[in-house]
Amino acid sequence: MSAATPAPAAETVEALIRHRLSVALGGWRGSVETALPTVVFVVAWSVTDHDVKVAAITAIGVALVLAVLRLVQRSSLQHVLGAVLATGIAAFFALRSGEAQDAFLPGILTSAGFLVATVVSILTRWPAVGFIVGAGDPRAAEDPFGWRRDAGMVRVCVRLTWVLVALYVIRLAVMVPLYLGEQVALLGVAKVVLGWPLWVGGIAVMGWLLVSGHTPLEPGRGPAAGDGADEPLAGRDA
Repeated sequence: MSAATPAPAAETVEALIRHRLSVALGGWRGSVETALPTVVFVVAWSVTDHDVKVAAITAIGVALVLAVLRLVQRSSLQHVLGAVLATGIAAFFALRSGEAQDAFLPGILTSAGFLVATVVSILTRWPAVGFIVGAGDPRAAEDPFGWRRDAGMVRVCVRLTWVLVALYVIRLAVMVPLYLGEQVALLGVAKVVLGWPLWVGGIAVMGWLLVSGHTPLEPGRGPAAGDGADEPLAGRDA
């Protein structure tokens, strides 16, 4: 990575987390690859007189085509493989029961599991966002939990993890009633809207919290220890 324009020094916990989150998060293409099989499933189910089998096969086919395109372009398969796996699991649930709404059950159960996990992570002072921050640390392989040694880092990550809790609560509050009401078309719309767009809204809230906060990094401790807190961020990731 060229150091033509040095990034600002990480003088606060919030500045360091902003940088680490920008490294860890994916782009728009991954979100499209995740949402498209769901859209195709609902459309195919609607136009084939509610044929669950055809809808499931069509959705899996689209997910596989997206994976092949990634292979041809020799780009990362990270997001599209997740979409293929999720589509396959959703199709299995729908085909097993013969009910189209069951294609959305794995996502609902996953959101419920993540909700419990994020709340537990806050209560145990191992906030989930901290692991995202830690993943962006150049020294993560040698010291994956270095971020926990900075008390300020833990406090900020706890606040950010509450945002994730709110996202999962919103998803469940919308998706569960639609699932129980067998509203397949609305479930498809809700899954797309409550996917990337909701996540972007959550990131915006996190960004506001990070911009408004000024928690000092603890010298010699946590994720900035040995990471050059006074060095430009761009230089460190070069």
